[in-house]
Amino acid sequence: MSLSYTARRRWSLVILLIGLPLYIMLAVSVIGWISMIFGRPPFLAEIAVYVVLGVLWALPFRFVFRGVGKEDPDMQKGRPEDRP
Repeated sequence: MSLSYTARRRWSLVILLIGLPLYIMLAVSVIGWISMIFGRPPFLAEIAVYVVLGVLWALPFRFVFRGVGKEDPDMQKGRPEDRP
């Protein structure tokens, strides 16, 4: 079942406002946990981990974000009854 354009817009807002900050806190906690156990990793390795984690969060939500910034495809343009 495919989500409607409106549902995808709403879910993308929920993901960005609630899910992303939670994921950022989780990523920073994982790096802190790794630093406590193994010592702080080299700077480039730490940046690489953040980059990988920064890309991984978006992969499961590609279908939600796809086309959200565009005009609603369900609206038919140019219908005479919609014009004032």
